[in-house]
Amino acid sequence: MVKLKISGMTCKHCASAITHALKGVAGVQKAEVNLELGLAEVEGSAKPETLVAAVTEEGYHAEEMM
Repeated sequence: MVKLKISGMTCKHCASAITHALKGVAGVQKAEVNLELGLAEVEGSAKPETLVAAVTEEGYHAEEMM
């Protein structure tokens, strides 16, 4: 599982857009975004840098949590 810290989310629409973007990445089996915590958890074989790029393309900032 990859955990991402997301910044720039302000509403449920933001969280929904990020969830949709993450689910669109090849290899993603499950993606959950928590607006209140500013976190995303992604299961599957997608590389963290690809997930970060998908979030960035939506206009938000993401970084992998170690």
